[in-house]
Amino acid sequence: MFFVYNLLLALASVILIPYYLIRGWLRGKHYGSIRRRLGGLEPSLTQTGARAIWLHAVSVGEVLSCTELVAQLRARFAAVKILVSTTTATGHKTAREKLGTLTDGIFYAPLDFPFAVRRVMRQVQPRLVIVAETEIWPNLFCEAKRFGAGLLVVNARVSDRSAPRYRRYRFFFRHVLALPDLIVAQSALDRQRLIEAGAPPEKVEVGGNLKFDYRPADFQAPVEIVALVERLKPEAVLLAGSTREGEEAQVLAAWDQLTPKHPRLLLILAPRHPERFDRVAEGLTQDGRRFLRRSRLDGEDRLELPGILLLDSLGELASLYRLAEVVFVGGSLVNWGGHNVLEPALAARPILVGPHMQNFRAITEALLAGGGMVQVNSAGELAPALERLLENRQEAKAIGERARRVAESHRGATRRAVERAELLYHFAIPNQPPGLIERLLLWAPARIWEEATRFRSRGYQSGRYIRRRLESYTVSVGNLTAGGTGKTPVVLWLIEQLQARGVSCAVLTRGYRRSSLEKITVFDPGAPVSSPLLTGDEAQIYLRRFPVALGIGADRYEAGVEIERRCRPDVFILDDGFQHPQLARDLDLVLVDVTAPFGRGKLLPLGRLREPVEALGRADVLLLTRTEPGERWQGLCKELRRYNPRAPILLSRMDPVALVKAG
Repeated sequence: MFFVYNLLLALASVILIPYYLIRGWLRGKHYGSIRRRLGGLEPSLTQTGARAIWLHAVSVGEVLSCTELVAQLRARFAAVKILVSTTTATGHKTAREKLGTLTDGIFYAPLDFPFAVRRVMRQVQPRLVIVAETEIWPNLFCEAKRFGAGLLVVNARVSDRSAPRYRRYRFFFRHVLALPDLIVAQSALDRQRLIEAGAPPEKVEVGGNLKFDYRPADFQAPVEIVALVERLKPEAVLLAGSTREGEEAQVLAAWDQLTPKHPRLLLILAPRHPERFDRVAEGLTQDGRRFLRRSRLDGEDRLELPGILLLDSLGELASLYRLAEVVFVGGSLVNWGGHNVLEPALAARPILVGPHMQNFRAITEALLAGGGMVQVNSAGELAPALERLLENRQEAKAIGERARRVAESHRGATRRAVERAELLYHFAIPNQPPGLIERLLLWAPARIWEEATRFRSRGYQSGRYIRRRLESYTVSVGNLTAGGTGKTPVVLWLIEQLQARGVSCAVLTRGYRRSSLEKITVFDPGAPVSSPLLTGDEAQIYLRRFPVALGIGADRYEAGVEIERRCRPDVFILDDGFQHPQLARDLDLVLVDVTAPFGRGKLLPLGRLREPVEALGRADVLLLTRTEPGERWQGLCKELRRYNPRAPILLSRMDPVALVKAG
């Protein structure tokens, strides 16, 4: 299914890529537009340590519904980078305005090409990906799981219009909807529709609607509009928000019936999409109506009542509900399915809608049942309904208060979503999978390496190869992956702790990158520091820090025997010894770097594993390195228990203690 999807996507790119190039050129952005859509993020968004949270909110509505979610995520994950992506320019602008102070970066989501999504995943390194509402992007979902991130869909819904399509293509969607760790649906109906589309029932739960947690106090009305209302002193402000094609004419027809009796009315008209602002303005001009565009509002405005303020701006609608006596929510007179009614409800304003509210069915039913909304059956009923609310202000106020109580009674969806996010965050296991070319070129060498390590392991298990033992207690500090996991700092810490308790110790190390031709080199405790060419770089640290005996060489047993002949330490510490089975040890301490615990999941040279993960079964103690306070790494611990059910799992972190000027 994914192969077919990506094949179709590749064919579509013949149109998509030129489209973004042309659009970027028309907007004066040239290459930048397509570069961002293909995963070319700004360098400032680069993350390390696989600790970021990536929230995708496609456009304005999703951004606004996630405002409280981001605020609570920030409170819960104070030290974690939170990044937000959007798809539309209006969503991007709104995210910067509403979420800029709460997040660590805002960017355009990549097109759903595998390579573009991978570029973003490698740069952002999210430990958790959260997708708002039902933005089903197969490659985003697939790559999130390949990179080991938790995948959470919040505020998920399936509209009446979309439900038949999801059911029809269930054979495809069931593969995609199986990828999220959890889908939190807005209502029981949405949950059922998601299951019918192929989502596993055990992965879908009802969590409520994030929009119920919207906080109207967070949005202050623009001072220019407030000043206009104060100057005009209208009898009432009517607000028609998110109107769709054809609805403006229906609203204006009702307006014409009201103004003869109520000549001091102000109508705030807010079309849904910015591309319609100019068309609506042209229609108002042709009709000879008194109106003023918000974009031209300043201290010298000449609007008179009855008059119309055309809200041709973005992100301001939510802040204006408190200025209105009655709110009409668009998309409901035409068969679109309605728009969000929670914002005016939480502002305690009486809400008027048309017959088509199927996109917000659960919210509409709750408000109607609680007496917090008025619904008309046709555009012809709009003017009489507005008239009744204008004539009976006490009843209008009571409807608004009931709407507020209903909306507030359904709060809590954000808290539940954050709880699920925290759970998935701690269960994620970061990964950096190799690319396609790497897999093609390095798969065979990796298999050869794997078979060689298994052959050697079987040799020691069968007794074909002999382990030799030193007389002193021997502790190995090692890891499963190539590269740094913090072995040297752990060895230094062990030396410090042992010496503080009066235990004499010696260190055995291979002497990485030393130039000496000697088979082994041994230093007595307190010996003068020698050249790095003789010792290698890591051995220099031990010689400079502690008066310990030090044995350097590929044959750690021979080096240990020579040290025992000279000074007989209580404990040998074998640095990087997990893959050195020739020397028997009494304790195997194995380090696991939480930011890349399994080395891309492949053996060298394709991945970073030195031997198969099953080798962890030899460990006596597992030490997680590079952890941070508050992190639990439950998923990683559970995975480690698959390979080693007995070894204690400890957590560690490194804190800098000094700044040293080199040279």
